[in-house]
Amino acid sequence: MPVSIQLKLQHLLWRAGFGPDTAGWQHWNTLPETAWWPKLKTASAPPPSYFDVADGALKGLFMGVGEVGKMEPRDKKLTDDQKKRARKQSREDLRSLNLIWLEEMVHGKAQLREKMALFWHGHFSSRNINILYQQQLLHIIRSHALGNFGDLLRAVSKSAAMLAFLNNQQNKKQHPNENFAREVMELFTLGRGNYTETDIKEAARAFTGWGFKLNGEFVFRRFFHDTEPKTVLGQTGQFDGDAVLDILLEQRQTARFIARKLYRFLVNEENIPDERIQQLGDRFYDSGYDITALLDAIFASDWFYAPENIGRKIKSPVELWVGLRRTLPLTLDDPEGQLVLQKALGQVLLYPPNVAGWPGGRSWIDSTSLMLRLRLPHIIAAQSDLDISPKDDDDQMMGRQRSKLARRLAVAVDWQPLERAFANTSEPDMIPDLARYLWQLPEANPPLGVLQKHTQAGTKTALIQSAALQLMATPEYQLC
Repeated sequence: MPVSIQLKLQHLLWRAGFGPDTAGWQHWNTLPETAWWPKLKTASAPPPSYFDVADGALKGLFMGVGEVGKMEPRDKKLTDDQKKRARKQSREDLRSLNLIWLEEMVHGKAQLREKMALFWHGHFSSRNINILYQQQLLHIIRSHALGNFGDLLRAVSKSAAMLAFLNNQQNKKQHPNENFAREVMELFTLGRGNYTETDIKEAARAFTGWGFKLNGEFVFRRFFHDTEPKTVLGQTGQFDGDAVLDILLEQRQTARFIARKLYRFLVNEENIPDERIQQLGDRFYDSGYDITALLDAIFASDWFYAPENIGRKIKSPVELWVGLRRTLPLTLDDPEGQLVLQKALGQVLLYPPNVAGWPGGRSWIDSTSLMLRLRLPHIIAAQSDLDISPKDDDDQMMGRQRSKLARRLAVAVDWQPLERAFANTSEPDMIPDLARYLWQLPEANPPLGVLQKHTQAGTKTALIQSAALQLMATPEYQLC
């Protein structure tokens, strides 16, 4: 079945960004198909601004902390009260960082960059309560999101957030710590099964001495480094950490591993042809790990727009919420209510569940989260309370007690962009046309009889608003 031009455009905007911005939808419709992908790349070409939300007093206080990533003091002058205040302030600042990044996803022009930054955020997963290190890592990911994977890998591997999270500050020649080396191989480059335990042990010796200063700056502590020869993936030498990263990047398996993971994120979560992954991986490798070149190969292909790849991806909680806000512009009286929503739906920015990141796919949906997803449009319209009871997780709850999690999503919906976009649509065509815009399905056949019973047909404005809410409160809207 042929895919309509409109569905192709929406497909690209959802996969290479966070869905159509209703206010700019009519402009996109005037562009030829050949202009879509170049426009997305051009908008994401400028370097990102640095999100600096860390409290000034906290920055000064951290200078007296040793392993700040774990908030373990070495300075005996730092009191228990100072440590407590540092943790509290850092959590507050992490909430601010979460929300400022969320706003960039909603309103920023660099949709492609932020979508890829979300991918790398899950790939290079790090949980760390130090706001200084987290905002440094986020800037690294956003700055390199469309650049060179080798540069990104090296910058992340030398970041204080990752070195602290994976315990490499404790990796010394007298007592090698294998955690960092293992995750670099298993999760960041080769993938499980493409190395041996000996490779990990030898690589861990190469990474000895890698650490960071209190301000987050990378430092190589030569005194702690093992200078003896190591053998990693069949190569022997007096390797340091940079040499091991070079060896990992020399493996075509690394390029194929990244290509497969990115294909699952951007194209199809379940149908992943091995031959296509090999071709994409080899092109990625031959380009010298140019991330944009890999994206060119995906988004400029015919198979990307094939019916079997449209509407097959379950929106992550962040994709669902950001996409909804781009469809229906919202003014939030209490932006922090979005933190509760993220927790309830199972994806809190800056707090991945573990070093492997979010598993994605069907894991986003269970009986509780699905019911909340389906109720969400009406909760917004009615400004209702979020009736949820998240599990206790001090990190993801960001220092809050469960009793403080109840929030009202007090918002004002700006319906004008949607009303303008469908101003010339006749009443009989309204629900089908809205379905084609809101549902990412090759065949958008809404149950007209059911929907008409739950829509208000008194005026065109009432029809648009009520029909949009009904269509967004469906299982079909959970897909992109």
